[in-house]
Amino acid sequence: MSHLPRLLQDLETLARTAPRRQFLKLVGGLGLIPLMGCGSSSAAAGSGGMAGTIGTGGGASGGSGGSGTCTQIPQETAGPFPGDGTNGPDALSLSGVVRSDIRSSIAGASGVAQGVLLTVTLTLVDASGCAPLADRAVYLWHCDRDGNYSMYSPAAASENYLRGVQASDAGGKVSFTTIYPGCYAGRWPHIHFEIYDSLTAATGGANAVSTSQLAFPESTSNVVYGQSGYEQSVTNLSQISLATDNVFSDGVAHQMATLSGSPSAGYLAELTVAV
Repeated sequence: MSHLPRLLQDLETLARTAPRRQFLKLVGGLGLIPLMGCGSSSAAAGSGGMAGTIGTGGGASGGSGGSGTCTQIPQETAGPFPGDGTNGPDALSLSGVVRSDIRSSIAGASGVAQGVLLTVTLTLVDASGCAPLADRAVYLWHCDRDGNYSMYSPAAASENYLRGVQASDAGGKVSFTTIYPGCYAGRWPHIHFEIYDSLTAATGGANAVSTSQLAFPESTSNVVYGQSGYEQSVTNLSQISLATDNVFSDGVAHQMATLSGSPSAGYLAELTVAV
């Protein structure tokens, strides 16, 4: 399935929320200016300020011992803010990007993302047999509490927090310590990730073997967005649904994380990812 319609929808959202100069720079970097006529007229003219489960959380239909078959994670657009070198900003080239705690900026930037504590644990398995995939690299990124993406959004352009890389262990697991992402206008709460064959291969988005997104349950998001600092997310979440989201509207079963925890103690989000 082509990612173009979804990418154009992401760009339409960006056009409505980002400054015109930033929007044109981004689509120019992607080489998509000639394609903008395929989307709605709002994508070409937009301007303004940046707004910023399956069982144990995955698509495995067999057991964890490596037998049976698994449903491959749906492939999704990386969106307009990947930071993987495909449209300019490149977090993968930064010293220190291989890390488990992604709340702080690195490589000379000093910002720290504030919000409700979240641990994201992904378990990578082979889609053809459900066996754990060790020594794969996962690049994970998401917006901050205000809906801003580091390296792109005006309010966070000088930062690179909420981006990091981890290698899967013998059980196929990677874990990131981060914050619960906000909900920005036009998108359901989500986290992006790319999977690479190895840490050595994780040098640019063009090398990714899988690109997808993790979704959050509405009930948990409603609780988190009731906390201080997430006020805008309350409004944005009330104006979007899984059925109208431009990524998850075709089904979210294999991308919906299993959540446990509380705002005070923090949350654990788990998802099994078949590749």
